[in-house]
Amino acid sequence: MEHTVIMDPFTEQLTQMAEIIISNVLRNAKKYLQDILGEEDEGGYQIGNIQWIACKDFTVASGAKQIEEYISTWEFSNCWLHCLDYLQEEELEYHIHHHYRVRWSIPTRRKPIPRATASTYFIIEISKVRPPIFPVEVYYFFESNRLLHRPGESRFREKWLKDIIESKILLMDQVTF
Repeated sequence: MEHTVIMDPFTEQLTQMAEIIISNVLRNAKKYLQDILGEEDEGGYQIGNIQWIACKDFTVASGAKQIEEYISTWEFSNCWLHCLDYLQEEELEYHIHHHYRVRWSIPTRRKPIPRATASTYFIIEISKVRPPIFPVEVYYFFESNRLLHRPGESRFREKWLKDIIESKILLMDQVTF
């Protein structure tokens, strides 16, 4: 038989804050140990990250600037161009989400307007319950993929963008008008 525990709002917020703090402590401890032991990810590649802004200092422009700064830690060939767009603000009960889209393409001299693009969607989360000096939480995912990535936890692969574009081009070739 399952028991349901009813918590008052203060206890619920306290529990949520404790979970956030514990996950941050564990993530930082893991990173600290990896730094001490000199462990690197996959064949000498260090997963890139940046120091994200505090919730109290966040603006839409600073969010865009930080996303650009984070993308600069990724390894990809210089033939790729990208543009960053702010999409919307989403108000939730305990957070405010700011949505951004980064569109990627490979224009060439022969085809300056690419046949297809690939998009990466970023969500910058501003907490309403954590202290405002805490950094924003950031998540991103690639179009046609449900996997949520977090900066500093997964390595960017240029192949993901190529696969998205190739699948779009294959689909367009199959459609006849």
